[in-house]
Amino acid sequence: MKSHTKSDAAIAALTPEQFRVTGQSGTKKPGTAEHLNDNEPGIYVDVVSGEPLFASSDKFDSGCGRRSLARPIEPAHINKLSDISHGMVRNEVR
Repeated sequence: MKSHTKSDAAIAALTPEQFRVTGQSGTKKPGTAEHLNDNEPGIYVDVVSGEPLFASSDKFDSGCGRRSLARPIEPAHINKLSDISHGMVRNEVR
């Protein structure tokens, strides 16, 4: 099985927006995600390590303008955080 690591070179290759979202707990504006309306089959991977995270077959429209995925490929590879910062309870996945 391939080992997935986050190298300094991969982090340096991120766009400022990718770094803000992945490295500084940022959030993209609703409706702006690159693959929001992409319905092609595939796997979503960690932008730094390449680790497979979600299958596109588990994507659904939550109505919030953000990509929503029902379950990870490997639950142990993600962290769930409760977020109440905007006056509502949300589950953030990292």
